Amino acid sequence: MVAERDGYVLFATGSDFPVLCNGVLRLDDRVPASEMLDAADGWFAELRRGYTVLVRDLDLDRDLAAEAQLRGMLEVEHPPEMVCRSRLEDRPVPAAAGLRWVVDDDGIRDFITVNTAAYGSLGMPPDVMPAIITPGPAFLEPHIQTVVAYLDDQPVAAAQTVLSHGIAGVYWVGTVERARGTGLGESVTRAVTNRAFDLGAVANTLQASPMGEPIYLRMGYETVYHYRGYTLFEPR
Repeated sequence: MVAERDGYVLFATGSDFPVLCNGVLRLDDRVPASEMLDAADGWFAELRRGYTVLVRDLDLDRDLAAEAQLRGMLEVEHPPEMVCRSRLEDRPVPAAAGLRWVVDDDGIRDFITVNTAAYGSLGMPPDVMPAIITPGPAFLEPHIQTVVAYLDDQPVAAAQTVLSHGIAGVYWVGTVERARGTGLGESVTRAVTNRAFDLGAVANTLQASPMGEPIYLRMGYETVYHYRGYTLFEPR
């Protein structure tokens, strides 16, 4: 569910988990912070769930950070906004592994399996991924490209890119614990980054986890600023 208002956008998914899955973003820096968060409080109260507001660590968002803190919202994440401006060098996949592009419901289920385990180590409950992503044709639209890495024929890493208006966003990069350190997280990220450029993107953007940030920097992504995620865990 998405509600675009005059200068900001609210979104809610199939899960009531307040981080990543429910939030508000300011699109117009002129919108007063109090006005936007009043609207978000009301919208999410009707849904009976908490939410997160993403605030850039720039002077433009200083008022928004102050308002979130004033309301007792807790800072739970501080991800970098990273950009890749040109196609990356193609590299072979680590030995004994293979990449498969998701083209059917079986691939979608493998993607869900990987990221349920991967993001579970970061604190995401196991019911979140199945609630926000379901097999079906919407997941397979041409502007959505998803890849899964397999090791011993088991899904162990995954990544996705979504193209819109010439920009590609890289999402849901995850590796299960037993496959970490194998280079497969980099392989799936490189695959979706280059797929997006091949499909016409002029840049790729992503928000990195602490584990992913050094990998992306090494690959050729650059940090342009950081976000601070302020979360309201229970509706007001």
